[in-house]
Amino acid sequence: MKKNLLAFAAVLLITTAALSTGPSFRPDARFTGSTTQGWHPLGQAKWTANAGTITGTPDSAGGGWLVLDKSYQDISVYTEFRCDEGCETGVLLRAEKLPNGGMKGFYISLNDSSLTTYSVIIGPNGEIEKRDKSPRGGLLARVTPPPPSQAQGDNRPRPQRSNIDLPLKAPDTSFRAHGWNSIEIFFDANTIRSFLNDGHQQGAIAEDGYGSIALYAGGKGSVQFRGTAYTDMSLKIRDEEKVGPRFRKQRLNDFYYSWGTAAADFNHDGVLDIISGPYIYYGPDYRKSREIYYALSSNPTTEFATDSTMEFVADVNDDGWPDVITVMFGGGPGVQLYINPKGENRRWQKFAVGTGVQSEIAVLQDIDGDGKPELIYSGDGRVRFAKPDPAHPTDKWTVHDVSESGYGAGHGIGVGDINGDGRVDIVNPYGWWEQPAAGASSSPWIYHPAAFAHFGRGMMGGSVMAVYDVNGDGLNDVVTSLNAHGWGLAWYEQKRDPQGAITFIEHMVMDDFSTKNAGGVTFSELHGTGFADVDGDGIPDFIVGKRYFSHLDTNLDPDPRGAPVLYWYKTVRNRNAPGGAELIPELVDTHSGVGSDVLAVDLNHDGAVDIVTSTRFGSFIYWGTPRHVVLRSKK
Repeated sequence: MKKNLLAFAAVLLITTAALSTGPSFRPDARFTGSTTQGWHPLGQAKWTANAGTITGTPDSAGGGWLVLDKSYQDISVYTEFRCDEGCETGVLLRAEKLPNGGMKGFYISLNDSSLTTYSVIIGPNGEIEKRDKSPRGGLLARVTPPPPSQAQGDNRPRPQRSNIDLPLKAPDTSFRAHGWNSIEIFFDANTIRSFLNDGHQQGAIAEDGYGSIALYAGGKGSVQFRGTAYTDMSLKIRDEEKVGPRFRKQRLNDFYYSWGTAAADFNHDGVLDIISGPYIYYGPDYRKSREIYYALSSNPTTEFATDSTMEFVADVNDDGWPDVITVMFGGGPGVQLYINPKGENRRWQKFAVGTGVQSEIAVLQDIDGDGKPELIYSGDGRVRFAKPDPAHPTDKWTVHDVSESGYGAGHGIGVGDINGDGRVDIVNPYGWWEQPAAGASSSPWIYHPAAFAHFGRGMMGGSVMAVYDVNGDGLNDVVTSLNAHGWGLAWYEQKRDPQGAITFIEHMVMDDFSTKNAGGVTFSELHGTGFADVDGDGIPDFIVGKRYFSHLDTNLDPDPRGAPVLYWYKTVRNRNAPGGAELIPELVDTHSGVGSDVLAVDLNHDGAVDIVTSTRFGSFIYWGTPRHVVLRSKK
C-alpha cells in the first residue's frame, strides 16, 4: 500500500479554510456600522466601531462589556475575533440585569480551543465576581440531561484516529493566538453549543433564562470583533410548500419509520411496489400497504429510526420472489434479511446476515459480474462488500475487504467504472479502488487516492456518489455531496495525462450561504442522494435534498431548520462552463427532504422517472411527467 501513497503527488488535494466564511444560519441582524448604537457599555473598557469591526480596549484587568440593548432566550450568534497580546475575551448570553447594576448570565471564554463555559455573576463595575464552570453537554439532545455522576463516569466509546496518510485531511480548527478566529454559538433550551473555526462542537449545560448578548474585553490587550451576526432561534419560520412543475406529489404515510426505500414486484402481479420502512405499498395506486415487520415509528425530533437506515431489494434465495435487505449502521441490528413469503399474508421471516456496519451509506450492486448484487459499505475501518452463500443465503454473509484498515468512511460511497476497463470500481471520500483483473474477490483492490469531500464541524463525506460522464468527454466523472451533515455539492472532472494517470478537478456546484451557488439554491445536510436520467435526454442527472434534523432537533449541523427541500440537478453539457458542463437545480419539493438515499425509478412505465423518498416527515412519491408531455407544454 505504501507504493500507492507515492501517487499522492499526482492527485489534486482539496483543502478548506479553517476560518469559516460566515454564519451557518440566516441572521436577523448583522453589525455593519461605525458606531455602537443599539449597544451599551458596562465596566472598565472603551468600545469603538469602524466599518463593521468592533474594538474593545480594557481600562483595567477586570475589563468591561458591550451589551446589546435587546434580549433573547434561544439565540444563534456568529462573530470573528482577534485578540492582542494579554487580552481576555468571550461572549455572554442570556445576560440579565441585577438590582445592583451588574449582570448574570452564561459566559463562553474565547481564549483557547476548549471554549469553556461558565455561569457568571458580574458586578456593577464590570468585573466577573463569580464564575462556576458549566458541566459538559450537547451531544444528540436538544435538552441535555444531567451529566453522569463522578462514580458513573463517561464510558462512551471514543473513535480511534487513523495513522494513515489520507488524501483528505481535517483542517486545523484550533485557536489561533493573535490571529482571526470564528466562533458560532447556539444557545437553545438548556444547551450551549459552540464551534470554533468550524470545528467540533464544544457543548455545555446551562439554565433557562432571558437576556442580552454581551462582548467582553479584559486583561491587558484589545480585542476586535467583525462580521457579528445573530438570530432569534425561538421564532420558527416555515417556508411555503411548493412542488416543482415536472412532478406530482403523493404521500405514502405520515410517520418516520426509515431513511430508505426500494421498489420491486413483491406480489407477482406485474406491477412495481415500494418498500419504505416496515411497509410494502402496493402499486399501481400505492394506497394499500402491508407490514413486513412490526411498524413502530420513531419520534422525528428525539429519535433515530431503529430498524433501517437504508433498504434494498434482491432475490437473495433465488426463488423468484424479491426479498428485502435493511441496513443499520453503528451498534444497531446491522444487516437484516427479510425473506418474501411468496404471497402469504403475514410478516416476513427475518435473518441477521451481517454486523459491524460503519458507514451510514451503502449501495447494492453487482460488482463481480455474477448477476447477483453485493452490498458495498464500510466496516471495521475498511471498504468492503458482503454477499450471501448461494447454498445458505440466510446465514451470515461472506465479507470481502476491498481496502486496508483506515480507509473506511462513515459517509459517502459509490460504484462505477472509473478507468474504463469494463470492471466496476468503488469510490469513497478518500479516493477510488480499482477492481483487480483477477476479480472482485481478490484483496485488496488497487487504491488511488483522491479527495472527494470537504470537512466542516469535524465531519466530511456525502451520500451515494454518482459515477458518470458529466461533460461528454468519454471519461467517467464523480458527482457527490461533500458533507452529509454540512455544506457542499460538486462534480469532479476526470483528467488523464499522456501516461494515462488519472486525476480529478473539483467543480463546485453549491457551497454555503457566503458563496454564489448554481441557480441561487443553498441548503445543508445533503445526506440523501441518487442519480438517474430525469428529463430523458440520455444524460444522468443528480438528485439530492436536505435531511431535516439529521442529528435530531439539535444544532450539531448547520442550518438544521432550513426548509427540507428536494432538488434534481440537470446535467447540462456546456463548452463554456468550467470543465465543459454545469449542474442546474430544478425543484422537486420544498417540504419532504431526503433520508439516506433517493430512489429514482419509472414506477408506472410511462417513460418518466419517478422519485421516492423516505424522511422524518413520512414517505413520498413524486410522479414524473413524461418528456413528450413536458415538451408539448413548453410550446
